[in-house]
This record gives sequence, structure tokens and C-alpha cells, in this order.
Amino acid sequence: MKGAFTKLAIFSFFAIAAMMLPRIALAQSELVGTWKLNVEKSKFNPGPAPKSSVLTYEAVGEGVKVAVEGVNAQGNPTKSVFGPFTNDGKPSPVTGVPDFNESTYKKVNDTTVEFVRLKDGKEVQRGTRVVSTDGKTLTFTTKGVNASGQQIDNVAVYEKQ
Repeated sequence: MKGAFTKLAIFSFFAIAAMMLPRIALAQSELVGTWKLNVEKSKFNPGPAPKSSVLTYEAVGEGVKVAVEGVNAQGNPTKSVFGPFTNDGKPSPVTGVPDFNESTYKKVNDTTVEFVRLKDGKEVQRGTRVVSTDGKTLTFTTKGVNASGQQIDNVAVYEKQ
């Protein structure tokens, strides 16, 4: 009886692990690709909202790098690069953003990552990045201050392309 129980326990462990592997792989690859800002579903306080923004995530080694291109509220093109970064809580570089020049990322669960944005080593913004369970929506919630010292409270909603 003990041998049968052990075999059942081992089988159960591997069956559960086999079912989880696709979800683990999906969680690591969900970001890779192109995401377009849905301005109507987003909120930028104090505003104004950008006219457009497109995120392009690519896998780089064990991490991820994202290029951001868009058009700001005044109609000027914008371009920035985040990373490469991992979810290890260590600072990674950010270029092309006047508000901050580094970000840290820490995984909360399969869909949520907390981030901290730094300007010359000092925290200026904090928030979350959440991927919807269907993998089609990416939502950033950010609070802190911008380069002008204004308080911000933004919710940016991106849709997978």
C-alpha cells in the first residue's frame, strides 16, 4: 500500500508540474511583441494624454527590453528604451524619458510586477504592470512626480497587437 501511495504522489506531482509548465512559459513570453496604447481607456492626471504610444517588447538573454515610440500631446515624436531588465529588483537603465533614468522590477505573481522609477538614484515614481489573464491587455498604474515636479496618477492601458 505504501508503494502505491508513493507512486500516486509522484505521478500527481509530475502531472501538476506538466500542467503548470505552459502557464510558466506563457508568463515569461506574454510581454514579447507589440502593444498599442488605448488612449480612451487610459487616464493621465494631470494630463494631457499622449496622442499615441507603442511598446515593443523583446527577449534579451534572461531579461526583456522594451522600446517605446509615440507622439506626445503636443504632436512631437517620442522614443525611449527600458532595459534590458529582469524582475530581480535591481536598477536597469532607461533612456529617452525626462522623468527618470532607471527602473526596478519585482514580480508579485504571474500577472503583476511592481516597478520603481528612479532619477539619479532617487525614487520619483512607483506602480504596477499587470497583464490580463487572457494576455491581451497590459495596464500600467503609476503614481509619483514628473520631471516638472507635478504629482502624477496615471493608468495607461495597452492592447496586444
